[in-house]
Amino acid sequence: MASPLRLAALAWAASFVLLIAPVASAATAERGPSIRGPITVGYSSEAALDAAVSHAGGRVLRRLPHIHVAEVSGSGLIAELLAGSPGISFLERPATRTRAAEPGLARANAHGAFEWQYAAAHADTVPESVRRAASAITIAVIDTGADLRAPDLAAKSPFAFDIRTQAEDVADVHGHGTFVASLAAGSTTNGEGIAGFSGDANLLVVRTSTGRDGLTDVDEAAAIVYAVDQGARVINLSFGGPSTSTTERRAIDYAAEHGVLLIAAIGNDFRNGNPVHYPAALLQPVSSRGHGGRGLAVGASRRDGTRAAFSNTGSHLSLVAPGEAVFGAVSELSSRRDYPRVALPGSREGLYGFGSGTSYSAPQVAGAAVLVWTANPALSASDVADYLKGTASGQGRWNPRLGYGVLDVGAAVALALASRP
Repeated sequence: MASPLRLAALAWAASFVLLIAPVASAATAERGPSIRGPITVGYSSEAALDAAVSHAGGRVLRRLPHIHVAEVSGSGLIAELLAGSPGISFLERPATRTRAAEPGLARANAHGAFEWQYAAAHADTVPESVRRAASAITIAVIDTGADLRAPDLAAKSPFAFDIRTQAEDVADVHGHGTFVASLAAGSTTNGEGIAGFSGDANLLVVRTSTGRDGLTDVDEAAAIVYAVDQGARVINLSFGGPSTSTTERRAIDYAAEHGVLLIAAIGNDFRNGNPVHYPAALLQPVSSRGHGGRGLAVGASRRDGTRAAFSNTGSHLSLVAPGEAVFGAVSELSSRRDYPRVALPGSREGLYGFGSGTSYSAPQVAGAAVLVWTANPALSASDVADYLKGTASGQGRWNPRLGYGVLDVGAAVALALASRP
């Protein structure tokens, strides 16, 4: 972790939001020649799927057997035949997600340490023993990949996988994934750059999209299932959109059934109508007022602890974490326009910059979850979520602007240590 330094430059970096398109159920699936491209199919068994696809004259493009979902080559006639086949539970068009500019791209105007968010969330008060012991836990970042040459990521020797190509190349040409991964799990012991929030946790980078191509709910679901099967205990999802799908819900169910904690960004569209975004609203349901849920929906706070102007609000907000002009690692392949580089005195390697968005708040909470679980391995995923909410700055009080308040990593870890058997 770099020592506190005065801010020497003003910069901002682009984050991104992924929007979900409406989907159709088997009962309302489009018929006729209007359907083009793949169809997402829910099925009861592999035999039923194969029989239905063969009868319809389609072709299985990929399978997600853990959640009984497949992508099938599509046309209006194929969809019509599949809809009437035994063992087929639903048909959906893949929920397309596209990158869009976020309103939180204000230039940084901060003073003090470059990585001010680390102390603001009291991550600097976590005992060293807990940070080191976090090596027993794997945190997964599902995003646009990562620049594995960035010093704070390279020091972790992360495992990397592209869900589409089934290869280990996760080069981050967009930049979003690198920034997110550095906040979630950047090395705290390499003497370079910044300190991630999860101590010595193992890092799994799963690329679902380069950021220049489309991302669908099937990509997201495949990535979640893959991360769960690789042993990730915490998964960060810094994307979202205004609707959901059966496929997305099944993947979240799969993670919950395996005791995995999911963290999602709540969205950056407060000024654009403050819409509900998914998957965040699947993790902390609408009208829950922060109670229960199957994960955490995270908003963004400013340096003074107030809500960042772009951060969404609502009855499904769990808590907030620093998200306005936070400091992170920048991918060497990213655009200098979208991710301006900032010189970091004392650092010999790597590229760094500032970014704003709930995309960058969520990985801080994900990293904190790792440390809480490390402090007390007997906790369940819902326990970890409750500890993070209960120790945030709201002191147990919830409101729709900040949820339970600003993340307090030190307090959450202290509570977990005190609750050990």
